[in-house]
Amino acid sequence: MTYTIKKTVSASSRSLPANEKLGFGQYFTDHIFTVNYTEGEGWHSAEIKPYQNFSLDPGASVFHYGQALFEGLKAFRQKNGRVVLYRPEFNARRIQEGAERLCMAPPPLDLTLQAVRELVQVDERWVPEGKGTSLYIRPTLIGTEAFLGVRPSRTYLYFIMLSPVGAYYGEGAQTVKIWVEDHYLRAAPGGLGAVKAGANYAGSLKAAFEAKKKGYAQVLWLDTAREGIEEVGTMNVFFVFKNEIVTPALNGSILPGGTRDCVIQLLKAWNLPLSERRLTMTEVVSAHKSGELLEVFGTGTAAVISPVGELAHRNEKYVINNAQVGPLSSRLLQEITGIQYGEKPDNMGWIEPV
Repeated sequence: MTYTIKKTVSASSRSLPANEKLGFGQYFTDHIFTVNYTEGEGWHSAEIKPYQNFSLDPGASVFHYGQALFEGLKAFRQKNGRVVLYRPEFNARRIQEGAERLCMAPPPLDLTLQAVRELVQVDERWVPEGKGTSLYIRPTLIGTEAFLGVRPSRTYLYFIMLSPVGAYYGEGAQTVKIWVEDHYLRAAPGGLGAVKAGANYAGSLKAAFEAKKKGYAQVLWLDTAREGIEEVGTMNVFFVFKNEIVTPALNGSILPGGTRDCVIQLLKAWNLPLSERRLTMTEVVSAHKSGELLEVFGTGTAAVISPVGELAHRNEKYVINNAQVGPLSSRLLQEITGIQYGEKPDNMGWIEPV
């Protein structure tokens, strides 16, 4: 289905930041997409308009009961100048699944995909050129009905904003140091860990803040028993052992990440020994001591592949692969980014022209 999206072009354009100043999420483009939902009426008033502030009632559901959900995907300018989206349908479907968990009205799949394409077309000049850069796309769904009482909102705002970005971590392609968190929890079974709810990220800030004060880039999250490994920072995580590659199995408290899915597809295509199962810190420490732990890396839309060079756990530090980027981390990064930037053929069907 094709939707009618009203377009109002900005009368003035912002200056484009230099690639070396991009960082992550510091700049926003000229336009934003919005569409509203009203119970009994459905989705209406779809519009691309100049980037601007919202006006929300102080009683809006998002402020009091946390009805907030978001996604993250990217557009790339390939080496031939063509602008492409990377797996937009994966993210569109995941926001629908998250909306169901938070009792929110899910934006239609066709509308989400059309809105992303048309918004990127309008702000195409913001897609940076150069390896390591991209246009980050942030779809967000919030409850807007003004009321005080614990129930789902009856009105929603779905919006999409764009941000030109560089590397997520200042370390770039180098390894990062990770603090193993055994006090705070990211998520618990039956909770919101498997969806991109804003509440998940609010709950993670304290541990991440304390880890950074200690000199670590992020935290490795454990399960409620403080033993099973779940995620690393805002990413999924993979451990490369001598005879097996392991990523924690999706258990209801782990986000089914898009890059995680890409890595799994590639490892299977390469006939490498992959396991999705429960993995404990006890097993990791034992493998490190025996020399069988070869690599650790996180996977996510923002950083793509983030190699881990050190884990700090209970007053012990475990240096991995001499704090160097491992061969599998490097191969995966080159393969995925090669497809994204048009340097390698897209045999996986992940690229969609804008």
